Amino acid sequence: MSMPRSRRPQLHLLAQASLLLLSSAALAQEAKLERVEITGSSIKRIDGETALPVQTIKRDDIDKSGVTTAAELLKNISASAANLGDGASITDNTGGQRGFNGANLRGIGVSSTLVLLNGRRLANFASPGDSAGVDLNSIPAGAIQRVEILKDGASAIYGTDAIGGVINFITRQDYRGVDISAYVADTQDGGAGKRTVTLSGGVGDLNRDRFNVFATLDIQKLDALRSTQRDFIQDRPLAETVPYYLSSRPFPGNIRLSGTAATRNAQLAAINAAGYRFNGQPYNQRTLNLFAPGCNPPASVYTELVGTQACGYDYMADTEIYPKSDKIAFLSRGIADLGGGQQVFAELMLARAETLYVLSPNPTTLTGVNWSAVNAFLPNPVNHPSSFEVRFRATELGNRSSEVTSEANRVVVGTTGTFGSWDYTVGASHALNKVEDRYVNGYFKFNELVAAVRGGQINPFGPSPAASQALIQSLRIDDAARRSEGTTSGLDAKITGTLGQLDGGDIGVAFGAELRRETQKFTPSALLVSNNIGGDRDGSGTSPALVATSNGRNISSAYAEISAPYSKTLEIQAALRADHYQRVGSSVNPKLGLRWQPNKELLVRTSAGTGFRAPSFSELYRPTSYGTSAAFLYDGVYDSFEQYPTEKVANPDLKPEKSKQFSMGLVFEPLRDTSVSVDYWHIKKTDVISDLSGKIILENPDRYAAYIKRDPIDDFPTLILRKENQGGLKTSGLDFEGRWRSASTAAGRFGVNFSGTYVIEYKRQFGKTEPFIENAGRFLQDQTIQRWRHRLSLDWDFGPASLTLGNSYFSGHTDDSYLPDTQPRKVKAYALWDLSGSYAISKDLKLRAGLLNLLNTDPPFSNQSYYFLSTYDPTYTDPRGRTWFASLNYSFR
Repeated sequence: MSMPRSRRPQLHLLAQASLLLLSSAALAQEAKLERVEITGSSIKRIDGETALPVQTIKRDDIDKSGVTTAAELLKNISASAANLGDGASITDNTGGQRGFNGANLRGIGVSSTLVLLNGRRLANFASPGDSAGVDLNSIPAGAIQRVEILKDGASAIYGTDAIGGVINFITRQDYRGVDISAYVADTQDGGAGKRTVTLSGGVGDLNRDRFNVFATLDIQKLDALRSTQRDFIQDRPLAETVPYYLSSRPFPGNIRLSGTAATRNAQLAAINAAGYRFNGQPYNQRTLNLFAPGCNPPASVYTELVGTQACGYDYMADTEIYPKSDKIAFLSRGIADLGGGQQVFAELMLARAETLYVLSPNPTTLTGVNWSAVNAFLPNPVNHPSSFEVRFRATELGNRSSEVTSEANRVVVGTTGTFGSWDYTVGASHALNKVEDRYVNGYFKFNELVAAVRGGQINPFGPSPAASQALIQSLRIDDAARRSEGTTSGLDAKITGTLGQLDGGDIGVAFGAELRRETQKFTPSALLVSNNIGGDRDGSGTSPALVATSNGRNISSAYAEISAPYSKTLEIQAALRADHYQRVGSSVNPKLGLRWQPNKELLVRTSAGTGFRAPSFSELYRPTSYGTSAAFLYDGVYDSFEQYPTEKVANPDLKPEKSKQFSMGLVFEPLRDTSVSVDYWHIKKTDVISDLSGKIILENPDRYAAYIKRDPIDDFPTLILRKENQGGLKTSGLDFEGRWRSASTAAGRFGVNFSGTYVIEYKRQFGKTEPFIENAGRFLQDQTIQRWRHRLSLDWDFGPASLTLGNSYFSGHTDDSYLPDTQPRKVKAYALWDLSGSYAISKDLKLRAGLLNLLNTDPPFSNQSYYFLSTYDPTYTDPRGRTWFASLNYSFR
């Protein structure tokens, strides 16, 4: 379960400490302490560079790109890969975390990326599942002033879960005046529209009035996008592109006859005696459809791969690929100067996101159905006393629809001051995340549906009688099946100062300590506990019932940092942090960095450190959850290609993940407005927490027999996905950044901004006895790691007008091999061009408009099926197509 993990109450102060140390500033000066509440600085002057690589995205960059949510912004960060966005979240393949949007630096896991707001932690997404991290829906996007990405493991500086790096969303701090902005967007082909309004205001001058208070209210409404609204989906029917992904549960339903040969032959004889023929020939298969080959297109279609006399179901013909969502967030911050160098501050954040996820109708399997119960719904009655199985879509009960409501809040209070030559900070905080996952359509009372079909009241092959409509309505479920709540409360203190001087300047130091309390609660509904929800149940009936859970743990930490300017050109930076997690264990993580600047134009930097990630509450204690395999898998024992039932199981005996990180790079600034940097990075994780891949299990059924439950009648498998320390991961690559801005000319000013990432290797181990397999440049099991990703923007400013042309690029990769012994295929590179322009109508009023996906580029075709949205990869592509947007901003100061 994605418990709200350690949100450090004053983590912005840790960021202050690290940046103060890393920039060799005079830590004892109060004014400088207040100014450096950041993760890093933009790459404009080489003197602003640190030993750690930091990318900064400013508000103007965000506006030019046309994005309005924190999750959308991640696509512009080349160091991120395999993010958990709306497309990936819509399928609920994350183990019960539908609605969760998570960041993933380096692609090494959402749980290994630390997301901050103003340098402080938020509560993690509370629903139990495979990832632990901050839900990006809780970030007040309209209040973001800039985003700073620390692209280096930072467990020694920020805490144990910053193995992949840190993303710090920073809002306005000392703001006066009123801002009102409105944004509207729509797509060329309909669906996925957007409207946003942001109101901001602040009063008080800290220097003059000795206080400042500001607040921001951000409101967003996003429209759904159905698969039928996009031609690229319609042009890729599963039957013609990836026919093995067709479901064997169509509407009208398939009939699966008896498993015993004698009874099955008698049933076939009765069917043929009733006059049924398939293309003029008698029926002779176990799985068949009496309405084939006509079936019921476009969703229910004929294909021999489901069964030579059956129908298949194309779920992409009746689903949503982008959810409807309503978001509102409020952020307020106040600070007061008490004199004598002492200040007090407080911050309040409230956020709420309601997202509606709509999938195809529920795939349903009913056993023990007699011919007498369905003869009224068939063209010709079949006379035989035996029973059979019906596999169908519960179309009359509607599309599966889940309304996920996520609420997040955070309160921080604290004080800063000085005593002698030392600065101090003391803070307290409390954060909470609550998630409700409510089934609002398409889910039903399973036992009652079984009885209704067996009783001849509901038709699994077409519309049911009018007299049965009231019954059908009574079976529908509107139930808050899962409620989750997580909190993090903390107290921290820190002092910073100097301990003498070296040839390069003051020796800066920082010492600090924290105490935190994390809790998590999960409450299933009575209906969910009863195992009677069609579409969310243990079909085997052999596993223990779900129970409510409540867990908590204490975490204590202490750290020290030092910045030693050995000379005018060489600075040594070091940090050491000790953490103790109750019931998990302790860890001490060092960080060592060097910053060498031989001249004004060149800087060389390097750093090395270790990391430690404690298992989340979900990984340790989550109740067993039931579902289907994320991908379509082939089982050689059952001899079929299907999505098999799964049981996701926690493990209280998990060990923490550990890591080693190294980075080295240089920054070159030949001119004041020209800067180029390149950084090499390497990360190695051991004891990676994961469940064993379903594909690996079925490819090695003897070795992993303990992970398979088989039906004693026909060997149909249920996969046991248990969290374990499953081996290692190692990845390395190069980050490139470049910025150039021209001098003012008669034709205006021109600029170029570029950031790119090349992945040298990304090797994963799917089990302690499994070999390392390369994931870079290929889709492997559950994700794509592109070799090359970049974001490029070309800017032109001319008086009150500006124009920006942007490009996001993802290199092609080798596709998922969805069938045994098939040849790999290539997925094309994916490039999106955006164009936006702005005009300052007056000093206070500014208009911006633009086109996203200027060329209306479709996502490239992909075999992947892990995310249910087949024929493309939703983790990095945008199915919305060409989108226009316009915004109007009024500022009064």
